[in-house]
Amino acid sequence: MYDAAQKRRILVVEDELAIQQVLCFFLKHHNFEVLAASNGQEAMRVIPLFRPHLIILDLMMQPGTGWDVLHWLRDQHLTPRIPVLIVSALVHLSEQMQGFEEGAIEYITKPTQPSVIVERVRALLSLDVEQRAMLQHKRMDEQRKTLDRLSAVEPDEFTY
Repeated sequence: MYDAAQKRRILVVEDELAIQQVLCFFLKHHNFEVLAASNGQEAMRVIPLFRPHLIILDLMMQPGTGWDVLHWLRDQHLTPRIPVLIVSALVHLSEQMQGFEEGAIEYITKPTQPSVIVERVRALLSLDVEQRAMLQHKRMDEQRKTLDRLSAVEPDEFTY
């Protein structure tokens, strides 16, 4: 898998300073090497230099959104692909589905406990490339099925 003595590098891309600081603190406390970027443009600058093992990515930032980072990563054709964990306040299933379609391996909605994110990071890093691809496809299928179920519900079923 990887040399246990080598710290896993995590890039936290988050524009809200308080969230960024808390995530970095928790990840460092759990023995990860952490670098923070405050927007998508900064993230795209540091990814080739820092070479993270995983990216925690907010979507709504300027300049350079999380969507821009996902598109940039796809265009770089990096191998192995860097797993992306989206942590966003965007809660609509269609936005989550788009996140998976754009290359994210996992999607967590804010607010959430930092310990949940650390555990998800650990779990994702324990997977090999094929397992990550399977997880991404499973999440996309789950979202698609949920969207299909919701669109099949008659609108008056929600009225009382």
